Amino acid sequence: MVKVRPDVPLDLLGPLACGIQTGAGAVLNVMTPDPGKSFAVFGSGSVGLAGLMAAKLADCEPIIAVDIRPNRLDFARALGATHTIDNGCEDAVAAIRQITGGGVHFALETSALPAVFRQAVDCLQTCGTCVLAGSARRGTEVSFEMPVLEAGRTVRGVIQGDSRPETFIPHLVDLFAAGRLPIDRLVTFYDFADINRAAADAVTGTTIKPVLRVPQ
Repeated sequence: MVKVRPDVPLDLLGPLACGIQTGAGAVLNVMTPDPGKSFAVFGSGSVGLAGLMAAKLADCEPIIAVDIRPNRLDFARALGATHTIDNGCEDAVAAIRQITGGGVHFALETSALPAVFRQAVDCLQTCGTCVLAGSARRGTEVSFEMPVLEAGRTVRGVIQGDSRPETFIPHLVDLFAAGRLPIDRLVTFYDFADINRAAADAVTGTTIKPVLRVPQ
């Protein structure tokens, strides 16, 4: 249990405990980028967009969002992405290298797809860092060339944003209250009776973070 300030709408704070904490924490707690460092996120769901918003808070430049859904790429740009790449139509690694002049300092992978994870690693510049936040099933394997690590790059995972929830979640709430972390733009509310529609909208990407309201 985490105690939060009473002057914010409680029904918006549920997503902080998982996806938003994970994405934002991957950036703010693990990457800890200095202003001006380049950032790419693979996947523009709730975890990826939380990471993108955190990269904007950290003054990363450029901020690149990669996805296969045009509507999510539009949303990513509205939340602070300086560049978007449709991974179904473009070579994301080549595009990122062109945008950055060689590769990004930081990449966040949220899809848990081996081919996309490989792209997130391959788009790093020398001594860059890739953080895996996507959750893959046991037995899922990925491969990349060993010289990637020989160039000083780091590849690591993250658990719930490597945060201390009792302090990090209230910090995120403060950022939201100050208008700097617009988590309300990720949330769509559904009546509990519409749970199947909520699940379907999440799968198709129509909704970023569905929140069910249970009748009293």
